[in-house]
Amino acid sequence: MAGIASEPEPAPPEAAAAPGRRRAAGIYGAIITAAILAAAGAKLPTLALAVSVLVTLVVYWLAEEYAEVLGEQATHGRLPTRASVWAALASTWPMVSSSYLPLLALVAARLAGASSVTAANVGLIAAIVLLTYHGWSAGRAAQLRGWRLAGAVLTAAALGLVMILLKDLVLLHLH
Repeated sequence: MAGIASEPEPAPPEAAAAPGRRRAAGIYGAIITAAILAAAGAKLPTLALAVSVLVTLVVYWLAEEYAEVLGEQATHGRLPTRASVWAALASTWPMVSSSYLPLLALVAARLAGASSVTAANVGLIAAIVLLTYHGWSAGRAAQLRGWRLAGAVLTAAALGLVMILLKDLVLLHLH
C-alpha cells in the first residue's frame, strides 16, 4: 500500500534507451544498405539486389539481437523473458526498415526505365539522404544547434559519401 502514494517508478533503462537504440539501428541499417548498393549495384539485377539488401539486414538484425540475448544472459545470469526478446527485436527493427526508402527508390528508378546500375545509384543516393536525415534528427534530439548540429549532419552524410568513394575505388581502380 505504501507504493500507492509514492512517486511512480522510473522506466527501466531499456525503455529509456529505446528511442536512441531505434535511431542507432536505423543509422546502422542505412549504412549497410548503402554499402550493399555500392558494392553490388553494378553486379546484380535490381530484384536480386533488393532481396540481397533485405536478407542481409534481416541476418544482421537477428545476429545483433542474438548477441544481445547472450550478453544479457552473461550479465544477469538468466535468460531474458520472451517479452523482453520481442521488445528488443521491435526496438531494433529500424535496422531493416531503414532500407525501405532506398529500395523503393531503386525499384522505382528501374521501373521508370533506368538501367540496373543507374537504379542502384538512385537507391544509393536515397540511402545517403536518409543517413543525412538521421544525422539531423539525432542532432535535434540531442538539442544540438549551430556548428554542432552541422557537424552531426555532415558526419552522417560523410558516411554515405565514403560508400560512393569506396565504390569508385573498387570499380574504377581495383577492378
